[in-house]
This record gives sequence, structure tokens and C-alpha cells, in this order.
Amino acid sequence: MNDELVFYTHPMSRGRIVRWMLEEVGQPYRTEVLEFGTSMKSPDYLAVNPMGKVPAVRHGDTVVTEAAAICLYLADAFPDAGLAPPPQSKLRGPYYRWIFFCAGPLEAAVTNQALGVDIPAERQGMVGYGTLAATLDTLELAVAGSEYVAGDRFTAADVYVGSQLAWGMMFGTIEKRPAYERYVARLAGRPAAVRAGQIDDQLAASAKADEDD
Repeated sequence: MNDELVFYTHPMSRGRIVRWMLEEVGQPYRTEVLEFGTSMKSPDYLAVNPMGKVPAVRHGDTVVTEAAAICLYLADAFPDAGLAPPPQSKLRGPYYRWIFFCAGPLEAAVTNQALGVDIPAERQGMVGYGTLAATLDTLELAVAGSEYVAGDRFTAADVYVGSQLAWGMMFGTIEKRPAYERYVARLAGRPAAVRAGQIDDQLAASAKADEDD
């Protein structure tokens, strides 16, 4: 069986979340760097992800897209890495909860804010997040209550939640709060996070150098 692990990405995309997850998993993988608007829209890649977006992974015959789904898949595909609570553990609930909270309500709220979409008070019940303030307050309670979002050890949920918070605070789409900053700082020094950042930073620098030539 061909179980090669292939990672499709761009260094300035949500692929950085998956890169970190792959480095935490510690299994060999091959990277395919794609470009926005060109190779991402090529017939070969559209056969992998018809959306023409990254990230995606191919593991043998299995293709997974969407960063949150990829993190969950990799944690289960490589259980020896210890990146998911056991299926019957009471921690499985918060593990799923906070990954999908950030993939759903948080991302929708932040995106709408960035686009200048104002939800009228009488329509807030129609959107999953209600208000951006409520979403940020809820997430603050999650990351302030314990060292990690799904118990007392690091999991794939921290890869996803930590990445969303770090990226949002860096670009000003998520307000900086002490609880967020403490949580992100706890994660930033992990060897896998450092390696992943260095790899993608180098790829981004190389791409920029090629553009400048």
C-alpha cells in the first residue's frame, strides 16, 4: 500500500497550521508548494481539491482538505504522536469543541469584521457566532482556564486554536488580550512550532527573492 504523505501548501496561507501539525506528528512527508491563481487552479491540483485552495494532504489514497479536518485526521492517523485524547476520554468533547469553535464561529466573526459586515442586533440569532465580542469572550474563557484547551496536555486542538489566535493577533483581526497572549506564548516555543515556522519563513523568503529577480 502506498501510504506516502503529501502536503499541498503555500507558505503564506492556512497551510502554516498544517505544517506545524505535521512537524508535531513527526512522520516523513513531501511538500508540494503551489501558487495562488496559477498552480492552485491547475487541473492536477483541482483533482485533489476542487476548491483550488490550500492546505490539503494526501495520505495514500485518502485526501483531506480544510485545516481543522487535517489536524483531526493526522492526530488519528498517527496515534503514537499523542495529539488526541483517547476516543472514550471525557477530554474528547472539549477537543472537538474548541477546534470547531475556531473553525466555525471565530473564523466567521473575524471574516465578517474584516469585510465590514455588520450584523443588525435583531439578526444576530441568524449567525452562528452571534457577535464578535461574545465569540472572543467565550474563547478567552477557554484559554484562560487551563494550560491547554483540551485538558492538561497539548493536543491538535492547541495547534489549531493557537494558530488562529497567533495569526489573528499578528494581523490585527483579533484583539490582543492577556489570556490570548499567554496561551500563544506557551505554544510558540514548542520545537515543532519553531521548525514549522522556520521552514515556511524560508519558503516565503525564497518566493519573494524569485519575484524580485
